[in-house]
Amino acid sequence: MDVVSLIPQFGGFLYTVASFVIALSVIVAVHEYGHYIVGRWSGIHAEVFSLGFGPVLWSRVDKHGTRWQVALLPFGGFVKFLGDANAASGKDEETMADAEADPTLLRRTMHGAPLWARSATVAAGPVFNFVLSILIFAGVFMVRGEPRDPLTVGSLVPIPGLVNELQEGDEVFSIAGIKTPKISESEKWGEFRRQVPSEQPMKYGVVRDGVEMVVNGPNFAPSVVTSVVPRSAASSIGVMTGDVITAIDGEPIVAFAQLKGVVEAANGKVLLLSIWRDGQTLELALAPRRVDEPQAEGGFATKWRIGIGGGLAFDLVSDRTGPVDALTAGTSQVWSVIETSLSGLKHMISGAISSCNLSGPLGIAETSGAMASQGAQSFIWFIAVLSTAVGLLNLFPIPALDGGHLMFYAYEAVTRKQPSDLAMRVLMTVGFGAILSLMVFALSNDIFC
Repeated sequence: MDVVSLIPQFGGFLYTVASFVIALSVIVAVHEYGHYIVGRWSGIHAEVFSLGFGPVLWSRVDKHGTRWQVALLPFGGFVKFLGDANAASGKDEETMADAEADPTLLRRTMHGAPLWARSATVAAGPVFNFVLSILIFAGVFMVRGEPRDPLTVGSLVPIPGLVNELQEGDEVFSIAGIKTPKISESEKWGEFRRQVPSEQPMKYGVVRDGVEMVVNGPNFAPSVVTSVVPRSAASSIGVMTGDVITAIDGEPIVAFAQLKGVVEAANGKVLLLSIWRDGQTLELALAPRRVDEPQAEGGFATKWRIGIGGGLAFDLVSDRTGPVDALTAGTSQVWSVIETSLSGLKHMISGAISSCNLSGPLGIAETSGAMASQGAQSFIWFIAVLSTAVGLLNLFPIPALDGGHLMFYAYEAVTRKQPSDLAMRVLMTVGFGAILSLMVFALSNDIFC
């Protein structure tokens, strides 16, 4: 066996694991801090705040009497409140028996605090996940900015075999004889994109230094790879961002719309891609895969895809997005992720789409590494999406999850009494069984799908 040849694979494995651990640690830390800080504000004492499980690597006790610790296994975390028997907030009978004789101590326990305090403390974990996602999305939107009107050329995308006469700073008023609308007018912009032909070179009407002129440039939406979907057909053969797909099965390709049409028409047949990368031409074969895609009008549609995203022939010059607009857009993005997730789950349960859309820890880890390899912004965006998913999952009414505890509190609010200890133990066992079954199912998807 050539041990040296395994070094890149081992390095890639470590990179994937490290990316996954970083993403998960950030999300778990924010989630558990939500429980901790709202519990503290509500008068509930936290005994332990732990990142990770298993043997403790480091710990210290703060002035509030909470032990902060980092444990060996970095795949989760927990806050153990006074009166809890374990990380899942099971009741510690001995502590609670002692607390019954001391109203002040009882008030500081998780199980003896008022209903509002317990509810707020439990709900805070998912809420903090959503807040983290909103802030990350808003931050990305502020960094990206809003594309400037009129359409203004930024940095140019390299296209092989073409003399590109566009220059940075050109204000584009027409493309292929079609007047460019404002990007903010989404319907008109969408119609404009559909009207632009698949040709190259393409005539651009621009204003340069105050003078109108017509210059040659590449197709407005060329067959350039701007993103690669993790675990896709393109990812599996090593397609990279910046690649230009020049032909499929020997037929020239100049526009992303052409590429998309050929892939969809292939119906899964193996395609030979000619790819231009850094001055060299590569020939790579791949078979499109069936993908269940969410639709704007709701629901999902099954399409043939190779797993790449396209962009424009040049970066758009952008103006700064204000914090209010960015936060509004960030909130809308979180809501979009929630809606798509719930719709996907509904369609998987009904059998309308494949259950392979549900990823487990291996799939999430692989996606973490892939997004990190595409740059810091992509990785940070992925953390926001995953944080939203974690917050949503924890709100499911399953015992042992936050949503299960909130379900018990709702029962208490209606009946004016807590569920019996026996009922709680049985339901918690059922809940753990359901979670374990879901994890095994998702892991099997990672392995066999």
